[in-house]
Amino acid sequence: METILELKNIHKSYGDKEVLKGVSLEVKKGEIISVLGPSGCGKSTMLNIIAGILNINDGKVILNSAEVTTNKKITPIEKRDLNMVFQDFALWPHMIAKDNILYGLKLKKTDEKTMKEKLQKMIDLLHLNGLMEQYPSELSGGQQQRVAIARALIMSPSIILLDEPLCNLDVQLRIEMRTEMAQIFKELQTTVFHVTHDPSEAFAMADRIVVMNQGKIDQIATPQECYQRPATAVVAGLLGAGNHIKGKIVLTQDDMAEVSLGNDTMLKCLNFSEQAAVQLYFRAEDCKFSYQPEANSLPIEVVMPTFEGGTYRVKAKTMNGEDITFLHDENIAKNTKGYLSIAQDKLYAYEQTDN
Repeated sequence: METILELKNIHKSYGDKEVLKGVSLEVKKGEIISVLGPSGCGKSTMLNIIAGILNINDGKVILNSAEVTTNKKITPIEKRDLNMVFQDFALWPHMIAKDNILYGLKLKKTDEKTMKEKLQKMIDLLHLNGLMEQYPSELSGGQQQRVAIARALIMSPSIILLDEPLCNLDVQLRIEMRTEMAQIFKELQTTVFHVTHDPSEAFAMADRIVVMNQGKIDQIATPQECYQRPATAVVAGLLGAGNHIKGKIVLTQDDMAEVSLGNDTMLKCLNFSEQAAVQLYFRAEDCKFSYQPEANSLPIEVVMPTFEGGTYRVKAKTMNGEDITFLHDENIAKNTKGYLSIAQDKLYAYEQTDN
């Protein structure tokens, strides 16, 4: 498959602070890449470098086989075959929707017949009938998002950059739009570089997820691989494994490790580091509560249950005093003692840190 975008050993610093520390990545034609990571990890910096907004200290950015950014030169954004959809949509407030969408084509002096045909295609594709004469202030958030996407797509760029494109929408609309966007991009075979802080958005849209951490890439894989086998503790935490407890690996056999939590509690896990002192990460939804010990279980005491509509999110403590959370179908009284069993393949053991 043809490579549209390539980042080669990208370094970027602001003064003494190194924001990107040798990032390398390839994006294939028609692929949707979602870049995920905590605030300050470098994901937005990477997007702005690709767009031509920022220069770099070292490395190369190659777009359509042409070098567009080095530490010595930078190809201006208007000369790159890409388009961008911003967080705030960045629509011209004094232009009606039609003129916003056609803005780039008019700059290129595209003939009227071609503009009309392309505009109608965008109207049909993004369900914009009846909105072309309205100003951005007269449109809902979802409608403004569709206009912004149409403005980007109508130029038929090699790659579209999405900068947190759904963060200003309410939850339900965000869910609807991410599904719709993924469907449109797939239908048009559009190459997309998507930056987000929302794992569910990345899962819904991406062919591959790039997880950033402190200026480096921790993992590049399909959403399923990242979720099922997170490469680092940061990846596990970002993708929902919010529980972590300390332990010590006392035995390894083939692909399985036995971890001692003290107090005669042992857990088995299939995903583990080579370090003896580890932190076990697991998700609230991967625990099963019982009043008697079951396979691969640890003793806990309930601190507080919270009803979330259809299920309870229960805060609890381990016998070592560590805070954990699990889900349960029924209410459990405060101070109730019981056990959480966790499947071996749902436990992830990483080198122990001070956090």
